[in-house]
Amino acid sequence: MGQTLRQPPVLAPNAESTVRTVQPVDLPDTSKVFSLADLLTYVTLRHPVARQAGLQPERARQEVRYARGLFDPAASSKYYGKTFGGKEYFHDWDTQLRVPLWFGADVKAGYERGVGPYVNPENTTPLAGLSYIGLSVPIAQGLLMDERRAAVRQAQALQGLAEAERRSALNKLVLQAAKDYWDWSLNYQRLTLLRRNTTLADVRFRAVRERVRQGDLAAIDSVEALTELQNRQATLVQAQVQWQNATLLLSNYLWDEQQQPRELPAQVRPQLLPTPAAWRPLLPDSVAALAELALQIHPELQKSRAKLSQLSVERRLLSNKLLPKLNLDYNLLQAGQPFSPEGGARFSGSYFQNNYKLGVSFAYPLLLRQERAKLQLNRLKLRETELDLQQDSREIQTGVRTVANDWEALREQLRLQEQVVQNAERLRNGEQIRFENGESSVFLLNSREATLVTARVKLAELQAKYAQTQATLRWAAGGVE
Repeated sequence: MGQTLRQPPVLAPNAESTVRTVQPVDLPDTSKVFSLADLLTYVTLRHPVARQAGLQPERARQEVRYARGLFDPAASSKYYGKTFGGKEYFHDWDTQLRVPLWFGADVKAGYERGVGPYVNPENTTPLAGLSYIGLSVPIAQGLLMDERRAAVRQAQALQGLAEAERRSALNKLVLQAAKDYWDWSLNYQRLTLLRRNTTLADVRFRAVRERVRQGDLAAIDSVEALTELQNRQATLVQAQVQWQNATLLLSNYLWDEQQQPRELPAQVRPQLLPTPAAWRPLLPDSVAALAELALQIHPELQKSRAKLSQLSVERRLLSNKLLPKLNLDYNLLQAGQPFSPEGGARFSGSYFQNNYKLGVSFAYPLLLRQERAKLQLNRLKLRETELDLQQDSREIQTGVRTVANDWEALREQLRLQEQVVQNAERLRNGEQIRFENGESSVFLLNSREATLVTARVKLAELQAKYAQTQATLRWAAGGVE
C-alpha cells in the first residue's frame, strides 16, 4: 500500500525548463511527462506539510527523553556556618548523590559534617564527619507505579500517537495531491479533445464556405458552420483557463530543497488517464483483506490505541494513589572518609546494628475523595476512548467497502461509456458520409460531433474519477503513504 519514493526530477524555475523522468516507452514525448509518482515524491519529501508532519516523531522522542530525565542522578551540596563576635557557633555541611531506580527506590550516598558548640544535636558528627550510603524505598504507594515511571510510559505511548498523527497528515496530503493530479490530467484530456474538435470545425467551415461559393450548398450552411466554430472556440477558451488553473493548483505541491516554491513548466504534460487495461475488478477476498488491514494500520485507530495506552498508565498510577504513603529510609554510616572497598572487611553484624540512620514515614487521607474521583474520571475517559475506537473501526471498515463499491460501479460505467463513445463515433462517421453524398446537413453533422465529443469528455471524467477512487481506496485502508 506504500508509495515507493525516488529522487524528484529537477524543476527549473523558468518556463523553458523540462521535467526529465523515466517513463514507459509507449508514451509520446516522454521527456515532458510529469507522472503521478514524480508528484508524490515531491510531496512526501519536500512539501511543508510533509516536513511539518515529520517533526512529530522527533517531538515525541524528546518527550521520552524529558520523562527519562526524572531518573537522572542528582548531586547536591549545602553548607551553613555561623561566626559572630569572633566566636564560631557551628559549621554544617552536607553533600549527597542521589540515584533514582526504576522500581521507585532511590540509592543515595553522601558526606555530612556538623561541628561547633552550637550545632543542632541532630546534625552533630565527629570532627572527621560522617560518610553514608543508603536506600529510600516506598513500601506501599509508589512501589508498583509512581509519577516518574508513569511519565516515561505515557511519553512512550506518545511516540505511537505522534507516528499516527504523522501518517494521518501525510496520507491526507498525498490523497489530495493525487486527486488534484488526476483533475489536472482530466483538464488536459478535455483541452486536447476540444482543441481537436475546434480544429475540425474550422476545417469544415472553410470547406463549407468554399462549397457555398461554388454553389453546391446554400449560404445558410456557411452561417451554421461559422456559428458552430464560434461555439467551439468559446468552449475551448474556457477549457484553456481550466487547464491553466489546474496547472497552477498542482504547482502548489512543488517545492525544492531550499523550500522555495516551483511551478510546472508550460510544456509539461500529465500521464495518460487509466486505459481499459487498468480497469481491474476488485475480488471480494481483496476487499476483506483491505478492511482487515485498515483495522491494523489506519492512523485514526492507532491514535485511539495510543490514547488507551496512556490512559491505562494513568489508571495504574491513580489506583496506586489509593494506597497509604509508607516510606522507609535507611543510611549506613561511617566516620571520616567515604566508603571504600578496603573498608568493607570491617563491616559485620554488629556494625550494621550500631552505625545507621533509620527513618519511617506514614501518611493516609481518611476519605480519599480526590483520589477516588480522579480514578473514576479516568475510567470514564477509558470507556469513552474504547467506544470511539469501536465506532471508528466500524466506520473505517464501512468506508473501505463503500469505496470498493464505487470502484466496481465505475468499472461498469467505464465499460458502458466506452461503448457509447464507439457508437457515437459510428454515428458521426455515418453522418459524415451522408453529408459528403449530399444526403445530410451541416446542422446534423455538427450535432453528431457534439454528441461524440460530449461522450469522450464524459469517458475522460469517468477515467479520472476511477483513478481518484483508486487513491481513495488506499487512503480508506490507511495506506496511501
